[in-house]
Amino acid sequence: MNNLNSQLEYWNTAGTQKPFAHPLNLRRVRQWISDEDRILDFGCGYGRTLGELFNEGYDNLIGLDFSPAMIATARTRFPEVQFEEVHSLTIPLPDESVDGVLLFSVLTCVPTDEGQRALVKELRRVLTRGGLLYISDLWLQTDERNLSRYARDEEKYGTYGVFDLPEGVTVRHHDPKWIERLTTEFEMVALEDIEVVTMNGNPAKAFQWFGLKPTEA
Repeated sequence: MNNLNSQLEYWNTAGTQKPFAHPLNLRRVRQWISDEDRILDFGCGYGRTLGELFNEGYDNLIGLDFSPAMIATARTRFPEVQFEEVHSLTIPLPDESVDGVLLFSVLTCVPTDEGQRALVKELRRVLTRGGLLYISDLWLQTDERNLSRYARDEEKYGTYGVFDLPEGVTVRHHDPKWIERLTTEFEMVALEDIEVVTMNGNPAKAFQWFGLKPTEA
């Protein structure tokens, strides 16, 4: 796997100290996922989102993450929830075995086109027909600080919006047209623009995308 798509050393050290603030839209989740349904959180970090779902009555939950340190923290904080370490973008679950997938601030951390395509393909594989994919991530920003970073690193990575942070990690902000192409095999059922605070404490424009896997092959 391309090292840019895991960056394990960072997420297992400095990344464990970062806050993650993308909100869980429980109202939307309840539209398509019942309490009995199985939910996968890929890139679950320290378990914040699954912990919130557990407290709201969902108990068929599994969280996967590359970082052993993150998984250890998640298990300590939410011992009722199943958390497992993964070593690639291949998901160790059978076909059509989960009813909903959360992908919170993960595309940002998987900056290559091929990595994102491979991940979304795997998520589609493990989702049941009619299952929900719920993505929360960052749009391309319009402030000068971000525009200069996009311009600085576009030639290096070949994608506008991919850039290096000073602490030694590469991230991506997203063009809406790319998200549309990336999710073309799903039926989008909702898209909401939100404001978030990034892991480094900066305000940012973000989105929450909801899509269903088609019920027919």
